[in-house]
Amino acid sequence: MQKLQDYWTERSSQQKAILVAAFLATFMAIAGFAWVANRPSMSLLYGGLDSAQAGEVVAGIERAGVAYEVRGDSIWVDAASRDKLRIDLAAQGLPAAGGAGYELLDGMSGFGTTSQMFDAAYWRAKEGELARTILALPNVKTARVHLAIETGRGYRRDGQGSASVTIGTNGQGVSRDQAAALKYLISSGVPGMAPESVTVIDTKTGIVASGEDEPGADRAAEMKRNVERILEPHVGIGNAIVELNLDLVTESEQLTEQRFDPDSRAMISQVTEETTDQSNSTGSGAVTAASNLPDGDQAQGDRTEANRQETRQQANYEVTRVTREVSRQPGSTRRLTVAVLVNGVAEQNAQGETQMVPRQQAELDVLRELVASAVGYDETRGDLITVKSLPFAGLGEGGTAAAPGWMDRLELNGLARILLIGLFALAVVFLVLRPVLKGRARPALDTSRPALDAPVLSGTVLPAAEVLPEPMAAPAPPRAPEQLALPSGDPVARLRNMMKERHDESVKILTGWIDNKENAH
Repeated sequence: MQKLQDYWTERSSQQKAILVAAFLATFMAIAGFAWVANRPSMSLLYGGLDSAQAGEVVAGIERAGVAYEVRGDSIWVDAASRDKLRIDLAAQGLPAAGGAGYELLDGMSGFGTTSQMFDAAYWRAKEGELARTILALPNVKTARVHLAIETGRGYRRDGQGSASVTIGTNGQGVSRDQAAALKYLISSGVPGMAPESVTVIDTKTGIVASGEDEPGADRAAEMKRNVERILEPHVGIGNAIVELNLDLVTESEQLTEQRFDPDSRAMISQVTEETTDQSNSTGSGAVTAASNLPDGDQAQGDRTEANRQETRQQANYEVTRVTREVSRQPGSTRRLTVAVLVNGVAEQNAQGETQMVPRQQAELDVLRELVASAVGYDETRGDLITVKSLPFAGLGEGGTAAAPGWMDRLELNGLARILLIGLFALAVVFLVLRPVLKGRARPALDTSRPALDAPVLSGTVLPAAEVLPEPMAAPAPPRAPEQLALPSGDPVARLRNMMKERHDESVKILTGWIDNKENAH
């Protein structure tokens, strides 16, 4: 402690200020490092919540007594307590998923509730339950379901309702398969609703996969994968780019055709009719009373007879008739175009340099046949297949790919700790060690007076008056033991005080004097 006091006393005011500033800076650096080291590592609890949901979640976190931070629409908590806190909040029903469900019906009483009020509450509860089910999808962040059900239609049963669902995702869009599943989910939950009456809307991309485009997009993607799978074993992965355009028939058509063959007939019925007609007539004179008598000869006159016979025959034939009905549904291929770009091959030129050159035409013809077989090429339909070979541009021509370095894999707290450690090391070097080294390197030996252990004392013993010929007006400031000279004033008294204060050094000096005296004798 005495040495530290002597060191502090020997410093000038500027050096003392530097030491105090270095001490304070070191203390602040150590305190800051301890604060960062003891600070909990924050992790994201929930993000993208609205104000009402965020307020309920924050209230639940405060009840749990966990440290948290609110950053925009995100809530961050201690990483060590995040998982347990999520379970506790889920047990409390936080954050509230979607709107209210069937619990809306629990608060309705039979008194004062009309049928219209009950129907409105029922469909509202149905929308909330469907939204909760949709929120179970991993990539769905928000969901709203709207049901358009016609009420009060009396005895009409031909009407069907419609529905729409609006989905907000966490970055991954809604696929066509998910959209189709949502259509069947909502239509199955509402009686009498068809899947075609449900519209799925993504907040970023709009309407997802209308029913007519779904089969065509799936078929085009599958055909593209088939072509790439055939080409990659030969040209290598990433050396073939395939673009396919599939034009499908989107309208339905029904044709009915009837044909009659006059050369091909069959008799189905035959009718024969015969008619016989016979008539007799007799001419007479004047009409008298004798004419009325049966055997009266007086009534005899001219007599004629007529006979007629007719035969009619009718035959019914059925002509051969061919009826043909053709129904064309949407989805048939109208036209197909395929474009394939294949990378070139590496060859050495006359200067010995390696360069990419296009592939041979014979090889491209073989690849074209493979592509035509994979996609079902039909020339009569107007299909077109184009296979070309061109060298691909390398990464060095247009830039270099940026690979993530080790700095990207460090978290923010880790970088802050490394920075503070570096600052602390620099503060120790420049503010503490540097002044000490400069103070030690500075010569403190006063050449005007010999020191106690100076070489002059190793020879003949000198009187005290000759050792200190010039009395000093004021005592010199204390120095290090090896640099302290004899004090001025009464030599005997000061020598006695010095021997009390510097016992070890005095013993060494006296021992040296005694040895020198014995050597002199």
